[in-house]
Amino acid sequence: MSRHPKKLLIIQAHPDDAEAWCAGTLALLADKGWNITIATMTAGGMGSYSMNERKTVSVRQKEAAAAAGAIGADYYCFNRRDGYLFDDEAIRIEVVTLIRRVKAGVVITHPPFDYHNDHRITHDIVDAATMVSTLPNVPSDEDPLLRTPVFYHEMPMNLTDFLGNPVPEPHFFMDISGKPMKMKMEMLTHHKSQQDLMRQMMGMEDFFGEMKRFNAELGDMIGVEHAECYWQHLGGGFPREPIIQDELSEYIHHRKKQDITGDTYE
Repeated sequence: MSRHPKKLLIIQAHPDDAEAWCAGTLALLADKGWNITIATMTAGGMGSYSMNERKTVSVRQKEAAAAAGAIGADYYCFNRRDGYLFDDEAIRIEVVTLIRRVKAGVVITHPPFDYHNDHRITHDIVDAATMVSTLPNVPSDEDPLLRTPVFYHEMPMNLTDFLGNPVPEPHFFMDISGKPMKMKMEMLTHHKSQQDLMRQMMGMEDFFGEMKRFNAELGDMIGVEHAECYWQHLGGGFPREPIIQDELSEYIHHRKKQDITGDTYE
């Protein structure tokens, strides 16, 4: 039995990030009784062509809370300014405090090689805060955790980095076919404000459909209908216990590779 509590904190840069990259997995964990908190560094206030920043913040926070509520998760926003996110002492302490407050056993955030600058900065903040979440000298109002959370990174868009290069092979894929994918789409559709934004900003005529197609492409890599993929942070200072892999073992896949003989192997 794991020594880490079944409490997951996912920290993202913007509302809709968690839904786009992780919602199928979050739905699976929620079904297994996990306590889930979705947090965003910003409320995505730049994310509109038709509303001013203040109105956009209000709308997107309500959308994010509704999406989280679909799986019984809590939503929290650090209220930094969208597009102007910086890594500093204050935000690191705030993140440590939230990690401790929810007593996270698992933390998920963006990968360090993500395409979006706000995503990469979020990664740096969360990496640093998770590492020191057990240390009593951190000036936080919450008591230190007993154990450092297990730390994961979700997938970036198109599995490419900020220069468009392929990213390292994911540590594992998650089969989210069927009910988890349906829940993912339900969570995404709460973010109605982003349809027009993605159409104008990135040429996506159907933002939600594009996400579903991307999950189908990932599914093709492992022979299932829809998938998500992850890396576990296995560097020094972080636990190596495969909590998510063990908890959702029936949904875990690895991409088959070919050796020089042409034979395939896991």
